[in-house]
Amino acid sequence: MTEFPKHFIWGTATSSYQIEGAWLEGGKGLSIWDAFCHTPGKIKHGQTGDVASDFYHRYKDDIALMAQLGYKNYRFSLSWPRIQPTGYGKPNPEGIRFYSDLIDTLLEHGITPWITLYHWDLPLALQLEHHGWLNPKTAEFFVDYADICFEHFGDRVKHWITLNEPWVVAILGFHDGAMAPGRSSNHEPYLVGHQLLRAHGLTVERYRQKFQSRQKGMISLSNNCDWREPLTDSPQDQAAAQRAVEFFLGWFADPVFLGDYPEVMRSRLGDRLPQFTDKDRELIHGSGDFFGLNHYTTLYCAQRKEGEAVDPFTFGNGGIMEDQDIKLVLDPSWETTTMGWAVAPWGCRKLLNWIDKRYDHPPILLTENGCALPDQVKEGRVNDQKRIEFLKSYILECHQAIQQGIDLRGYFCWSFMDNFEWSLGFSQRFGLVFIDYNNLKRYPKDSAFWYGNVIRNNVIQA
Repeated sequence: MTEFPKHFIWGTATSSYQIEGAWLEGGKGLSIWDAFCHTPGKIKHGQTGDVASDFYHRYKDDIALMAQLGYKNYRFSLSWPRIQPTGYGKPNPEGIRFYSDLIDTLLEHGITPWITLYHWDLPLALQLEHHGWLNPKTAEFFVDYADICFEHFGDRVKHWITLNEPWVVAILGFHDGAMAPGRSSNHEPYLVGHQLLRAHGLTVERYRQKFQSRQKGMISLSNNCDWREPLTDSPQDQAAAQRAVEFFLGWFADPVFLGDYPEVMRSRLGDRLPQFTDKDRELIHGSGDFFGLNHYTTLYCAQRKEGEAVDPFTFGNGGIMEDQDIKLVLDPSWETTTMGWAVAPWGCRKLLNWIDKRYDHPPILLTENGCALPDQVKEGRVNDQKRIEFLKSYILECHQAIQQGIDLRGYFCWSFMDNFEWSLGFSQRFGLVFIDYNNLKRYPKDSAFWYGNVIRNNVIQA
């Protein structure tokens, strides 16, 4: 039996576009994902999030199911265009009412809300009229949107995340073109990342100056990172793996926790990496009350040999690898999920150790971890033993990290329910709850009950 600290935080997570649906209801404006999904050829099988998991209409029943399963914390994102249809101007009363009722329903069931302000669904008007995250003005629009959310929900919400996975926004949205707005460039990702960091810093400043003292909440951002294990013990591969993690996680974590971009990025990118003004650096440095981390997988990393070709889309999580001068390698002996991601739980512990050392022992919350598997309903049951094994192995590595002195304070499973998996449509199932997309009926998987028992008892049975 493995017991966790008494006040360890257990939760589940989702995002607005992936589950809400109701894309033209309740006064909601269009988002870049609405436009992207309705562009032929962008999404697998031409699917969209128009209905998704229909959480907008079914949230009361879904929250009751959360409570029945024993879940105590729920991390979800707000749809910016549901709050502010154009991304600026007056808020939409119906959107405010929906999220206010959602928060109240969670609290009535004893579930603590954790709100993410931005999980990629930028109001389309900001993209069309202002070039979205390429424009410094979008950071200012974001602060005004956040202010509305703090004002209307902050009396009941005490846990805020400004941005979810800015790396994905920058790389998959502006380099790979696999996600909205679907651009392909080798310099725009660094411009976008810069504006996302400015938006985060300005928002935290607004919260701390105007709301935090009376609302007594905490605020940070959630970065994603895969672990990069050196392929060999050679100094070249060791340096390549370190460089890869700095380009992945350090890109967005260093400015917040250390005050500037990693030196390796500055030296390699030169003028392609923007400079912070003194004011921006002051705002961004220290703008995290905790370290939010989303982690799913691990790859070996090696120094790229001279003349060796680089596939910029290797495994979908490489970043701009020619800038890093690395090669990523998947061990063929590793088990993989339906996303093609390796199951390597030890990589989670190694990454937690890396964060602990680099950022001087910050409080860490694992805000996403989970796996996609080919789940099926048979006689009303979803037997997903492999997901149970996955979650158990990763959570046990988290416990080992705590035993080693790392200040890990919580774990959120991605995701509460099956959902729209972005450019892959409905082909991937990450949820603890199965969605039958023919009738939108819910079926808690075996893993949902297992995870509920972990939460209730705060232990993992051997």
